[in-house]
Amino acid sequence: MKHYKHIFFDLDRTLYDFDQNNRNTLKEIYTIAAKDHKDNGGFEKFLNAYKIINKGLWQKYKNKEISKEQLNHSRFSQTLQQTGYDPNMAQNLADAYIRLSPFQVQLMPHCIEILDYLCGKYALHIITNGFSEIQFQKLERCRLSAYFQQILVSEEAGAQKPEMAIFDLAFSKTGATPQNSLIVGDDPQCDILGGMNAGMDQVWLFQPGETSEYKPTFAISSLLQLKDIL
Repeated sequence: MKHYKHIFFDLDRTLYDFDQNNRNTLKEIYTIAAKDHKDNGGFEKFLNAYKIINKGLWQKYKNKEISKEQLNHSRFSQTLQQTGYDPNMAQNLADAYIRLSPFQVQLMPHCIEILDYLCGKYALHIITNGFSEIQFQKLERCRLSAYFQQILVSEEAGAQKPEMAIFDLAFSKTGATPQNSLIVGDDPQCDILGGMNAGMDQVWLFQPGETSEYKPTFAISSLLQLKDIL
């Protein structure tokens, strides 16, 4: 089996349970939006609208069509408008989201167990898309930072996965090479395609029913299965 020295982990939905944590944060946001207003369909309607709007805006942000500030504001102004709440609350909700989301600390199953297993055997790093002030706080509050030698966040790096620039920066900062590196992530495009383009082997952490148009080096449904690879 190939000998790896450097393991690059994605953060959201790989180590950090983004979906559950995001839901919890948005529930707090919803209570602010719905306070003193009539019920316009409840939290699930608000959440579903937000998810669709946020996904589209993130794609525009990745394509450099909108700024971080526009993304933060528009995902709430559009959600509020679509669900019948006052869109003038958008900036307050956007600020609250940035403030509240790092306090959610649910991790993916077996996260700590696998990091304990790998730590000391390999050089571990984070390579994640997202906003620096949120991603670094997540790692600190979840007590994950100490496991990693280098933490690369797309906003700070000036490039997002699957762009080659963030992988080039990762190799430069860590001293890793594509040949002795492995990337572990949940996103077929960002992590698997990104890793392929960078010349790295990849581990796709998938959920039941998910498919990928890219064929990873390895595919696992649980972080514990990394023990079979490493």
